[in-house]
This record gives sequence, structure tokens and C-alpha cells, in this order.
Amino acid sequence: MSVTKVYSFESNAHVSQALGEFIAHASSEAIAKHGRFTVAFSGGSLPATACKHLRDMQSVDFSKWYVFFADERCVGLDSVDSNFRLVREELLDPLVQQGRSVPADQVMVINDTLTDSTQQVADDYLGKMQSVFTGAKTKFPEFDLVLLGIGPDGHTCSLFPNHPLLEERTAWVAPIDDSPKEPPHRITLTLPVVNHARKVAFVASGAGKTSTVRAIVDERNVHLPATHVAPVNGDTYWFLDHAAAKGLSVNKPSEFKL
Repeated sequence: MSVTKVYSFESNAHVSQALGEFIAHASSEAIAKHGRFTVAFSGGSLPATACKHLRDMQSVDFSKWYVFFADERCVGLDSVDSNFRLVREELLDPLVQQGRSVPADQVMVINDTLTDSTQQVADDYLGKMQSVFTGAKTKFPEFDLVLLGIGPDGHTCSLFPNHPLLEERTAWVAPIDDSPKEPPHRITLTLPVVNHARKVAFVASGAGKTSTVRAIVDERNVHLPATHVAPVNGDTYWFLDHAAAKGLSVNKPSEFKL
């Protein structure tokens, strides 16, 4: 049975430490079970929070990682708007310096020569996903872990309130050309893909997220895209600082344990 666990920590630094331990544990579990770890990163502040301690954890076998992006902006890979660039700076480059790299062909980036057409970018990225998630019974990929942030409007990935993509039920990855948040041209994993993950972890901090977290976690406000993240056979975890968790009264934080 799918469960939701909420954790609250004194500061974002404590969130980062616990999240790093959580990811390392999820990696070890997945590699022991099926020889690899498939993870999807969102952008924003999440890569820095997720990777600050993780990159120095010597127990993690990064050679078995397959890194994807829960959403990506259709920009060059070196652009300041690129989610890949954030993960490269916070995790991949430091690992190279340590001699513990994720193999380059296991980091699934967009083809930034196609960015004039978000549909072509999405189609190309689908091919990369299919190359990793293969099998006759693969209707949707099953990520070991999807790491998500939330916006003040309750968006997650590049799935925004009242957007038609919230109704997508068959595609794995979809283009979006009218993102209300810059830049407008992006690709995103769809809700069915996120909801087939074995683990989904949301990360949020600060008083600016208090009401949004409450609306999603306690009130289950269906108008907020993140509310619709409910893994079919997986579990959902919320990593919050005390400020973001302050408004919770129904799903109160529990003690963090691996």
C-alpha cells in the first residue's frame, strides 16, 4: 500500500543532510535489487539541496546511476536556465573531480540542437528513456526515485495549474510551449510517469511554501498539480524545513528514519 511520509527539519542544511542520506539509501536498495539506480531531478533549488552532502557520501556507487530530468528547459546545456547545468555543477562535476563519475552515457540530457522544436526535443528524450526502460510490459517507466520541488502555485515538474498536460494519460514526456514561468519552452515528465515511480520525494523550504504545502499535503487541493502526484505502487516523501511544515495539522511530520 502506498504511503506518504512527512519529515520536518530545523533548517535547509538539515534537510540537505537527511535528503542526501535518503537518496544514498534508495540508491543502495535499487542497486542491490536490480543492479542500477534510475533517478530524475527537477531544477530550481533542488539540485543544490539534494547534492550538497550526497556527492561526498563514499558509500554511493554512482557508476550504477542513470540520471534523468523530471523537466528541462529547451535551452543550451550551458545556459543558466538549464536544469542539467544545475545538476552538473552540484553533482556531476564534483564527482568527476573525485574520480567517481556517473558514466556520461548514463546522464540523459536533451539534444540541445533541437530546441527550435519542443516536440522534437520531447521525441528525442522519449527515445533516451526507452533505451533504459525496456521490456514488453513497459507501459510506463518505473523510476527508482523522482525528486521534485513545488512552486508557490503548486506546480511540479513543468506541470502547471489548469494546463492541458495535467490530463495527459499516455505520453511519457511532453512538450510545453506556454509555460507561465520563464522560459516558456520546455519538456516535462507526465503525471502517469511520475506516479509509476517507486519513490517520489518532494523538497520545500521557507515560509513562502507554508500555505502551498498545507494545501497539497493536508487539504489535497485538486487545483494544484502536485496534489495529483500519488504513486500507484510507490511511496511519497516530503522533506521540509520547519517553516514550510508549520501549517500542517493533519499529516504531521514524523521522525526521520531510513
